[in-house]
Amino acid sequence: MLRPWPLQIQLNNSDKKAIYLQIADAIIEAIKLGQLREEEALPGSRKLAEIIGVNRNTVIEAYDVLLSEGWIESRSRSGTFVSKLSKNEISKSKDKPTTSEQNIIINYTIKVDDGNPDTSIAPVEELARAYRQIFKRKGKWQMMGYSSSLGLLDFREHISKMLNHLRGMQVSADEICITRGSQMAMYLIAQVLLKPNDYVIVEHPGYKKAWNTFEHAGANLLYANVDGNGIDIDQVEDYLKTHKNIKAIYVTPHHQYPTTATLSLQRRYKLIELSNQYNFTIIEDDYDYEFHYGHRPIMPISSLPNINHYAYIGTLSKVVAPSLRIGYIATDSNLITKIGELRNIIDVQGDNIMEQAVLQLMEDGTIRKHLKKAHSFYKNKRDLTADLLNTHLKGQVDYTITDGGLAIWLIPLKQIEWQTLKSKLDKEKIKFMGPERFSYLPDLQGIRFSFGSLTEQQIEEAILILKKYL
Repeated sequence: MLRPWPLQIQLNNSDKKAIYLQIADAIIEAIKLGQLREEEALPGSRKLAEIIGVNRNTVIEAYDVLLSEGWIESRSRSGTFVSKLSKNEISKSKDKPTTSEQNIIINYTIKVDDGNPDTSIAPVEELARAYRQIFKRKGKWQMMGYSSSLGLLDFREHISKMLNHLRGMQVSADEICITRGSQMAMYLIAQVLLKPNDYVIVEHPGYKKAWNTFEHAGANLLYANVDGNGIDIDQVEDYLKTHKNIKAIYVTPHHQYPTTATLSLQRRYKLIELSNQYNFTIIEDDYDYEFHYGHRPIMPISSLPNINHYAYIGTLSKVVAPSLRIGYIATDSNLITKIGELRNIIDVQGDNIMEQAVLQLMEDGTIRKHLKKAHSFYKNKRDLTADLLNTHLKGQVDYTITDGGLAIWLIPLKQIEWQTLKSKLDKEKIKFMGPERFSYLPDLQGIRFSFGSLTEQQIEEAILILKKYL
């Protein structure tokens, strides 16, 4: 049983150090001083947030830092505990700055992100021009009033036609909600779909921001492993047989995040069969559908026949630029009505002018031309990355070159200790996403190498540095 929390964590809002890092370093100091002992249970993120008086996501970020640095460990269905550290290990660490402190001062020259596009080729000028034109039009006062909380009807109609013609779906404009990015879409779905103590099955490794969103709605997570064919459908079925309140499954089937695996057709149909049998919703995050270099992309699960319970999430942020916060949800009319009602409470409407500007670029062919250019641009980067991996890391990592996406999942052939590797990479001023980005298990063996936003020179330099230390 968790005893009363023994610490008084003092936060300084005027400190340049982020609040979550202040929390993490306060816990580290307590472990060093013996105020928190080995194997001692820590409060859940929600409880600790209440005690300290901060947002729960701030505590989650602090715990992520502690997990990645090895100070605490997460045990399935048991909670979070102080790691086993010998007195010698603790004394060695006393005079060393923590990794969180080092992150503040490191000026990385190369940042390998989790799959952002290259903003240098984005049609930013065309978008800005369209935005200005629409804003200056006569009768602009008409667009200054509130519109539907689901988004502009013309824009939703265009999205529905695109989904029907290019992605094989069958949706109408009334079954679409435009959102401020895919993260908002996730939040809206979670809030209207989930209740406290419901269960959501998620991929592992996976997208932790989605996990946090579901937990914020009060749901519990069940982790299903991922292999070369996507989520383990047998494990999903086992969960369904043993848990009664499973309301949803969250998947990234086109290019699984972070491993890039594509969910096989057999598993897609089995997932729909299970969804209909057990009455749970398939939340499909199709975050990088546009980036496909083969003959044609795999159609979404939401396009397959006989699917009854689905919520499809798409985004335009990766098509134009990450700072363009426009996403969308496609789902049945009942769920979309509830989403619209919630959207109306928290955000009466989206950015009408930006929606019209993007719509103009879609209708005049600018987006189509950009995507054609982007396909060639990113395919060349992918092929360069594949050649460099084959030249420099063959025999050191295992990987599969996918036919789409902006990243490649590297699996070291020998066991690596992430914090040791990270320290070496930090000295080279290169930043990779560690296992804490995709998992609560600090020993996850995998590196997401995202080439989209890197220059060719940076891709080669990053691979050569990995070769040096793997």
